[in-house]
Amino acid sequence: MAAEWSVLLLTCQRGGSVAAFQRELEARRLRGSLGPRPPGLLLAVEDPWARLGSGGATLNALLVAAEHLSARAGCTVVSADVLRDARILILHTGRDFSFDDCGRAFTCLPMEEPGAPAEALVCNLDSLLWTMTHRLCVGSPPGVWVCSTDMLLTVPSAPGINWENFQGVRVIAVPGSQTYARNHGVYLTDEQGLVHNIIYKGTEAQIQECAGPDGTVPLVCGVVFFSSDAAEQLLATHVIPPLDACTYMGLDSGAPPIQLSLFFDIVLCMAGGVTEEEFVKGGGDTSVRSARSVLWSALRPFPLSMACIPQASYDYLTTSASDHICSLTLLPSSASHLHFCKAAHSHVDQPCLLEDGSSVTNCLLEGSVKLAAGSVIQHCHLQGPLEIGPGCLLSGLSVDSSVALQGCPLRDLVLQGHHVRLRHLPCRVFTLTGRLDDWQSPAEEATYLNLPWPEFFHRTGIREGDLWDTEMPPRSRCLLNARLFPVLHAHQALELQDVLWLLAPEAVASKQLARWRGAWRMSWQELLPCLDKEAELGARQDLFFLQGQQKVRRVLLGRQDSSLLPLARSAVHQGYHQAMLGTLDQVASTAGDAGVAARALACVAEVLGCMARGAGGLRSGPAANGEWASAFRLLESGDVAGGVQELARERQKWMSSPVLLVRAARHYEGAQQILVRQAVMSSCQFVTVEQAEMPPLGHWVQVACPARLDLSGGWSDTPPITYEHGGAVVDVAVLVDGRRPIGARVRRIGHPELRLLSLGGTAGSPAVARLVCQELQHLQDYCQPHAPGALLKAAFICTQVVQFPSHKPLRAQLLENFGGGFEVHTWSELPHGSGLGTSSILAGAVMASLYRAAGRAASTESLIHAVLHLEQRLTTGGGWQDQVGGLVPGIKIGRSKAQLPLRVEVEKIPVPDGFIQTLNDHLLLVYTGKTRLARNLLQDVVRNWYARLPSAVENTHALVSNAEECAQALRQGNLPLLGKCLDSYWQQKKCMAPGCEPLAVGRMMEVLQPHVHGQCLAGAGGGGFLYVLTRAPRQKEALHQILAKTEGLGNFSIHSIEVDTGGFSVEVVGRDLEDGSHPEEDVAV
Repeated sequence: MAAEWSVLLLTCQRGGSVAAFQRELEARRLRGSLGPRPPGLLLAVEDPWARLGSGGATLNALLVAAEHLSARAGCTVVSADVLRDARILILHTGRDFSFDDCGRAFTCLPMEEPGAPAEALVCNLDSLLWTMTHRLCVGSPPGVWVCSTDMLLTVPSAPGINWENFQGVRVIAVPGSQTYARNHGVYLTDEQGLVHNIIYKGTEAQIQECAGPDGTVPLVCGVVFFSSDAAEQLLATHVIPPLDACTYMGLDSGAPPIQLSLFFDIVLCMAGGVTEEEFVKGGGDTSVRSARSVLWSALRPFPLSMACIPQASYDYLTTSASDHICSLTLLPSSASHLHFCKAAHSHVDQPCLLEDGSSVTNCLLEGSVKLAAGSVIQHCHLQGPLEIGPGCLLSGLSVDSSVALQGCPLRDLVLQGHHVRLRHLPCRVFTLTGRLDDWQSPAEEATYLNLPWPEFFHRTGIREGDLWDTEMPPRSRCLLNARLFPVLHAHQALELQDVLWLLAPEAVASKQLARWRGAWRMSWQELLPCLDKEAELGARQDLFFLQGQQKVRRVLLGRQDSSLLPLARSAVHQGYHQAMLGTLDQVASTAGDAGVAARALACVAEVLGCMARGAGGLRSGPAANGEWASAFRLLESGDVAGGVQELARERQKWMSSPVLLVRAARHYEGAQQILVRQAVMSSCQFVTVEQAEMPPLGHWVQVACPARLDLSGGWSDTPPITYEHGGAVVDVAVLVDGRRPIGARVRRIGHPELRLLSLGGTAGSPAVARLVCQELQHLQDYCQPHAPGALLKAAFICTQVVQFPSHKPLRAQLLENFGGGFEVHTWSELPHGSGLGTSSILAGAVMASLYRAAGRAASTESLIHAVLHLEQRLTTGGGWQDQVGGLVPGIKIGRSKAQLPLRVEVEKIPVPDGFIQTLNDHLLLVYTGKTRLARNLLQDVVRNWYARLPSAVENTHALVSNAEECAQALRQGNLPLLGKCLDSYWQQKKCMAPGCEPLAVGRMMEVLQPHVHGQCLAGAGGGGFLYVLTRAPRQKEALHQILAKTEGLGNFSIHSIEVDTGGFSVEVVGRDLEDGSHPEEDVAV
């Protein structure tokens, strides 16, 4: 649940940052950071005056919101009625901040948000937006929320605020210590929770009066809510002088400026313990007193209540470097939804050199960069060797700064690089201060670089006259206005060394003093208005995507289970997609590993898909356009670098529209499949074929195979998952209604041709499809799964009975090697799309019979890997569980390691005596009447895996662990535990391939649930057979009656199954037709 905003406004100081901040808001909308229903209006609002104050900024922002809402409502003037149902959030960026050029709102936190749809730096603004939207404001009525961004705020998931019958204004407080309250504001409330007064930097007695039973006090945390009625009354004051001066309308009307505080000039007038006289007289100058009088009249009738949030935390971002470093290195409260990272959105070559208690955010640290505990690096690109001691904050340093930093003693220092614009001249300026320095304390009692000023002057040779004008009173001289920092030099470019020399001993400093004096220098106070926030935000973004490119390399080459999809989305949103595509091309072409290259191409497809921005059609589709053929040929030939280069060249022609982008993405997935095939075909080395006696001409070699039930772990056997993650599948070979339902027979014939027949159902059924191949060209469509006889053609090629391609004609090959051709019959008693592994098991049966008929023999292990090879050549992209299930007898678990070459190892699972009969009595097959091709699901599963969606990765872990638990249940003969594994498996299948449970199947499983230990659709799901493990034995008739009474199930049927402990059989039988005779057939063309 989340608050849904009508308007989100971000106020900013006068001075040119409003356009940059507006882009930042829009970027957050694009990347989904503002929730599924982002605000209808996103507005960055510039304060009309330089020192407007939080109260004036609130009134101006409220006017702007009302004006935009009025325009949307078709009004020609501002109407307060638009506030009646509006939900408005105003965020104030506030004053400049010493440690971040973009202010406290855009101060980056050392955190990442793993579940974010698009990857991005986490700023304090993002943290506050999430807290306000998903926690603090949930359930509040229409009105206006105002929130400062000058603090870090965390709130528990259930804040416990009661909004029933709410009226007036409510302030939010967090519990804090009385010691902390001495330098902050606290609320004094009565027993009903109404605010009596606001105490700022109160005495010990005043603070004690605010304390609750636990000794904590309610701290002012910069958050307040105005009901619609109160917001209307506040808005009405914008036309009354002198409050009109708070708005841009007042500026345009020539009103003199006025400064107002949100809490002490607006909220305080509603505090019950404050009199009108006290309130008005406390207003300073005449205009403020007049404004307070207007506010009293407008807002005094509204009750002011307080909600103090238990377990919430508040940390004001002070101008103390020590406090700021502490905020960026301590773990966040457990109430935070964000994850603290020592190296957040950063590439660090040697992460072991980052000590605990340090943090790195948005950085590229190359080589040896050692960071001590209690130090922070942000927005830096540095090259080692570097050593940064404790108590340091480094920010905004480019790679050019690295040489100057090498060997420099860095301890308790704040070193920052700034983007500055002097009128129209952009330049870079560096500032250097000490962690313990105070910006505003008089120099005569303060420090610079943690040293008393006199000691600093003595060490460097700098004089007071270099820093301050002689007419400036000594008590007014401070670090804030000291002209320490070189900005321009008449003859030389400035660099980091122009401030680092201030750390040097006296002997070295003397060489730099003249250069320093010859530069035009500015104080921090003078630099603040010149800071170029737009350039700074742009530089941070450049660095973010530069380290992002390193992340791409790190994740792909390191075979990490991290998703690159959020980074791809951000790259597209922010216009960095070409850089990311170039990086992916480079990884794919140089990895030297087909698996890594395939994933890189899959990532290219994701980037192209993101660029289509949801338009252009479905991601899945054909990928055989002739324009891409030359690239595909290069990949097929093993020239990955050349293929990737050709793909990139062709890609440039397909970037102009969403439709073309989606079609290009499909072809990249096609290219990825080529490399996956090559990776999987490494399993050929585990196929061993021996010579055997060739059966006589005309004698049939017949193979009959059981079906298979996958009890757990399916999908983990699917390439590339199986060799990137590792797989484990528990399978059972089963007879269906007492029969082995899948089979093939092969015999040699005198005619040098290939006769391919598909029988109607059983070995004795008439043929329903006939094909004769007399030329090699008749085999060329073997890699098109839906082509007639494709599986059988692929079997001839993969067993090397036929060499394809070859200069030797098919007729000559067959006569020379076998004295004639071959006739193949195949059959399956199972319906199409049954989920029982038919096609792979049939491939195994055909290869086994073909090997034997050709005078060769292959072990079961060899057949398992040979079928893997065949299915890759066939381009169906299957895994290994089906052939393991149907070719290895009984109950077993197959496993593959996360490595290439892909090797499947099978372990038979020993079960207690009598348990196989128990299984036979409790297992039933229910044909659902629904069919669905696994390939329809396969593309989505592989795409999600390559994207490393966290759900896909976690589910794959669960599939493998559930398979091991299932094997253990079988070893124990534990039916309830086995049923639990089946139910878990079905949930895992649905997570892996959403949509694999048709409505009718869901209804069927629902009515069966009370009668079974567990149940699951066989195979990939989507239809086919449901297998159930019944609580009572021999329940076929009982379940039939239950299902027959259930409406909407269609044509179901129930079948008995038995564990086949014998396995597939290969036998040579006699001839049943004349050597040269054959039935009527079609000839392939």
